[in-house]
Amino acid sequence: MPQQPGSRKRKAGMPRTQWENGTVNCRGVGGWLRSALSFVALAAVMAMAHAEPIGDRLAQAREEGVVVVYAAADLDVVKPVVEDFEALHPGVRVEYHDMQSAELYARVVDEARRGVVGADVVWSSAMDLQVKLVNDGHAQPHRSAETAALPRWAVWKDEAFGTTYEPAAIVYNKRLLAEADVPDSHAGLIRLLDRAPAQLRGRVATYDPERSGLGLLLHTQDAQANPIVFWQLVRGMGQNGLEQHAVSADMLDRVAAGKLVLAYNVLGSYAHRRARNDPALGVALPRDYTLVLSRVAFIARGARHPAAARLWLDHLLSTRGQALLAANLGLLPVRTDAGTAGADSAAALLHQNLQHAFRPIRIGSGLLAYQDQAKKQAFLRQWDAETRPLSE
Repeated sequence: MPQQPGSRKRKAGMPRTQWENGTVNCRGVGGWLRSALSFVALAAVMAMAHAEPIGDRLAQAREEGVVVVYAAADLDVVKPVVEDFEALHPGVRVEYHDMQSAELYARVVDEARRGVVGADVVWSSAMDLQVKLVNDGHAQPHRSAETAALPRWAVWKDEAFGTTYEPAAIVYNKRLLAEADVPDSHAGLIRLLDRAPAQLRGRVATYDPERSGLGLLLHTQDAQANPIVFWQLVRGMGQNGLEQHAVSADMLDRVAAGKLVLAYNVLGSYAHRRARNDPALGVALPRDYTLVLSRVAFIARGARHPAAARLWLDHLLSTRGQALLAANLGLLPVRTDAGTAGADSAAALLHQNLQHAFRPIRIGSGLLAYQDQAKKQAFLRQWDAETRPLSE
């Protein structure tokens, strides 16, 4: 049963899980996740050393010459994967379009309405919007040895494929928030908002669910996980002058600069990557539950470069691609087969030590609930009402 907010203190031995200084500091559970991520990064080198040679299957992709990727992932983060793909597949260039998740969704829908197919592959962390695009007929099936290696929860209709594991985290400025005050649960964050309004007013942020597809996904999943706690948390943030942002980078920049004390529900992959190089940033994973999403990719139904699209998607899902994503985004691989960059060890450790908190968002029709316009608008109206400052 979900924990209600209250004054109960953390029991002895109950873990507080934090990402700090580029490593994972897991109080109460030792260094298991740090070890898992280190193992994944080391295995990235091994995976690249055993890459398969380029074969005749590249011929058609070379004739096409390019793969057009629409993605809600920062190019500077994904650049090593792009460069590796192009090195492995000479003659096939990646045309990468980085945009916000809501913008990506609107662009795909608009281009389809106008009879234009711009993307070959669509890749986004807004799982619900991706599932809706697939459900509405914007994708085509793809089956390969790489898709067959995915866990079944990460595949829907052989058209939508999960590529990553990414927790939603609390990011904070370590110079402005003492370690003892770092919230280790949703109820803990509510208590912090209640007792430190002077410190936090105008200095708390999260995603704007109207402008960010990722924000809508995470907030609605939160509302389903524990509606009482979630709306109490939203109300507390609103009373403290909540800032709402469309992209992760803006929140991370402002927390690092000290303009914000903390940001809620930020993609942990981006936060961890920034924290490795910025001593001001700390990253905490709530111990009561931690939402974990997977970036979903699909091949566009009318892709103009279908062979290149299949190569790109299989590269993301391959042992080599998964290792690169892990090494550069700080992610655990979505694949669980023994040949994937230590995925067995990492996934097993994750499940064993965070099973009480680890809450993956499954790919499938269940994500369509808040794509119903009436339900979505009702959620947004309640969000607007709860985040409105008391002075208004």
